[in-house]
Amino acid sequence: MKIKEFIKGELISLTADVTIREAVKILIDNKIDGAPVVDDDFKLQGLFTKSHIYRAIDQDMDMQTPVGAIMTRDGFIVGHPEADIDDVIYPGLGRLPVIDDEGRVIALITRTDLAGVFYNSYQVLASELDTIIDSTHNMIIATDCQARIRVFNRAAERMLDVKSEDVRGRPIVEIFPNSGLPDTIRTGAEQPLQKITLNNRNFISNRSPIKKDGELIGAVAVLQDISELEQISQELKYVKELNEELDAIIESSFDGLYISDGDGKTLRVNKAFEMIMGISKDEFLGKNVEQIEKEGLVSESVTFLTLKKRKPVTIIQESKTGKITLATGSPVYDKNGNIFRVVCNVRDITELNLLRQKLEQAEGLSQHYESQLRTLKLQFIGSSNMIINSSSMRDILEVVSRLAQVDSTTLITGESGTGKELIAETIHSYSARKDEPFIRVNCGAIPENLLESELFGYEYGAFSGARQEGKPGFFELANGGTIFLDEIGELQLNLQVKLLRAIQSKEITRVGGEAAKKIDVRIIAATNRNLREMVQNKEFREDLYYRLNVVPLNVPPLRDRREDIPPLITHFVQIFNRKYNMNKRVAAEVIDLFMGYNWPGNVRELENLIERMIVVTPHDVISKEDLPFQFDKNALDHSSQVLVRGVIPLREAVESTEKQLLERAYNNYRTTRQMAGALKVNASTIVRKAAKYGLNVKD
Repeated sequence: MKIKEFIKGELISLTADVTIREAVKILIDNKIDGAPVVDDDFKLQGLFTKSHIYRAIDQDMDMQTPVGAIMTRDGFIVGHPEADIDDVIYPGLGRLPVIDDEGRVIALITRTDLAGVFYNSYQVLASELDTIIDSTHNMIIATDCQARIRVFNRAAERMLDVKSEDVRGRPIVEIFPNSGLPDTIRTGAEQPLQKITLNNRNFISNRSPIKKDGELIGAVAVLQDISELEQISQELKYVKELNEELDAIIESSFDGLYISDGDGKTLRVNKAFEMIMGISKDEFLGKNVEQIEKEGLVSESVTFLTLKKRKPVTIIQESKTGKITLATGSPVYDKNGNIFRVVCNVRDITELNLLRQKLEQAEGLSQHYESQLRTLKLQFIGSSNMIINSSSMRDILEVVSRLAQVDSTTLITGESGTGKELIAETIHSYSARKDEPFIRVNCGAIPENLLESELFGYEYGAFSGARQEGKPGFFELANGGTIFLDEIGELQLNLQVKLLRAIQSKEITRVGGEAAKKIDVRIIAATNRNLREMVQNKEFREDLYYRLNVVPLNVPPLRDRREDIPPLITHFVQIFNRKYNMNKRVAAEVIDLFMGYNWPGNVRELENLIERMIVVTPHDVISKEDLPFQFDKNALDHSSQVLVRGVIPLREAVESTEKQLLERAYNNYRTTRQMAGALKVNASTIVRKAAKYGLNVKD
């Protein structure tokens, strides 16, 4: 507190020539026991107090004597109004004159005022001390020399379940029999680090005697709960054992293991990783994956891709030693959903990759002829192939029959393999245009630089290599009939403008031409993408979307119309029995498994599976043992792994794996470009391998 806060009332002062008698009257009249003696400028000359009066009376001094003769002239402390009171007071200080910046006396703080200051300071100090003692986490108990409790903090109240006011003054042995404080009082020696048990919890007790001026006046004990520390110690021991076990597992792995943190910093690699990569772990540890990639230790970091995509990633990478490896990065998330570890599994496929390259060089069929064969095959698909048993498909068939009577533009949506193309052909077959052309166009299968000329045709000289007579496009070929634009979501934005113009004006202009040609074409579009989201993302024109979506028709996936599965099975079995001159059937248990399967590839997946089973099953009844692994309940959670059920020639294993990967990719993607992107190969590789394994994929 500042000194000015203690200044009260008006200053009563004396001058040195005032007599003792006059001074006594002034002090009595103002009820004060002292006053400062000042000069004409109120500069301090001394102090005159009742002590001076007593001395004058005791010495039988003349009361007419000036106070200047007996006042205290020096040896006293003065204060400034802005000074802190604690900086100037001390025990035994009687009065405190207060002077301003010019040395003039402005107040006198009395003994009573100073006593209040000392009392308040003591109260604050005592309160702070109590607060500190009560705030500590450890128990603090102190006694006097008779072992009676004097201090009992809140931690002690909590642990001993008793209030401080109920135990103060009572013998410690009644409340805390094994405190050990009586022994400390008796011996007067410190007793540190004494372990005791209290309420089934373990404590470390530090006991010390309390001495004042060399005399023992009590003892104090500070107790720290070590139950949690002991539990932590046990947990640390368990973690240490777990780490040792984990180290052993990691080092015993035949596959290379590479582990980084959530920022891509390398934490550890096992010995197998060093052997496979041909690089010492010292070149990896502590480095970030981006740095590793820049230094050329690996061609591409699977850890970096995993952190970027926040999902498992598998790539083929090459080390600086020339080793080709198959690397899979898997993110590990914490409870907040953040990646805090990436675990990479690395396998050496150098020899396997060389074999793959030789196989690709030895393979190959013409992409053009493959496309033509698929087109011819599609020409033989008719509405009789629509096998319907579910109510949802019956409703769709009713809509199809009504759509066949009109020429409205129709947008068919649904997952890949649900039969969108078959529905489009059915609409055409039952329409007034059934005797006119039905042209199928896969917008995602034709290269972007050729799609415009394929759709709208071209004139002579439109581009290098153009025919002299020009060429009509699909719209002209479909004149009078129906054009089916499959995978319309793959159409580029610049072509979307021309398609919109063709729909609106019913005319097209060939590439390189100037004259517009009238067309009479019904347009049916289909896609497995969400065009509405594409419109919102500026990936598809909104005006074209509404032009195509005149009559929307959504084909539900096979998993949502499971009633169709049994008749579809029967239908496909009959078709392939006739085709391959066989007489096979499907067991009831297989149908049950099919009914429970999710069918990500929909009807196309079911058709391909039935054909495969008809061809490869050696007996007439197809049982669940003949089914591929995805129908094995024990393997459902591991469908992304390659399962080895026996030892077979490596060439056969590679071919089987490639075929399964191609089938799975085609179930999820409709075009060779999309499949190539998912499998990280060229589109030409997809075409060649699909031809090799007899898979019907679209360009």
